[in-house]
Amino acid sequence: TPELANACRRTLEIKGDETTGWSKGWRINLWARLWDGNHAYKMYRELLKYVDPDGVKTNYTRGGGTYPNMFDAHPPFQIDGNFGGAAAVAEMLVQSKEGEIRLLPALPDAWPEGSVKGLCARGGFTVSMEWSNKTIKKLSIYARDNVKTMLYYGNDKQEISFKKGQTMVWTW
Repeated sequence: TPELANACRRTLEIKGDETTGWSKGWRINLWARLWDGNHAYKMYRELLKYVDPDGVKTNYTRGGGTYPNMFDAHPPFQIDGNFGGAAAVAEMLVQSKEGEIRLLPALPDAWPEGSVKGLCARGGFTVSMEWSNKTIKKLSIYARDNVKTMLYYGNDKQEISFKKGQTMVWTW
């Protein structure tokens, strides 16, 4: 509901963005789910901030980020930060729940062009797409089963029916 979304947004604002790796991963996903791609992207960049380890000893004094080996730099190493960051990218590009797929719901301004292949969506779907000027140019959706879903993109929505194993492709 809009009330719950506003409560979530306000809670995130009060708590702030500085936190541990696992919590940052969660918060990035929450900002994406609130369709605030720019805030999600800002936090994602912070998660990926380069942190130089002090020789072989972990440096705990510089806050979070990512070590050269791509491990999350919050003490101790937190794989949740890595997994959360990857999930957040997917969440910015495709959001789904049973019977519903949303395309580019939280696309940040920093990604006006791009593509993604093979994102899984609930209901047995696989989504691939290309976009330019923040507009989808090509979309492909594969359905594992006979199923209907509501497809949302911006203010548009369309119910789509798939046969098992069918791939639908749209180009603009």
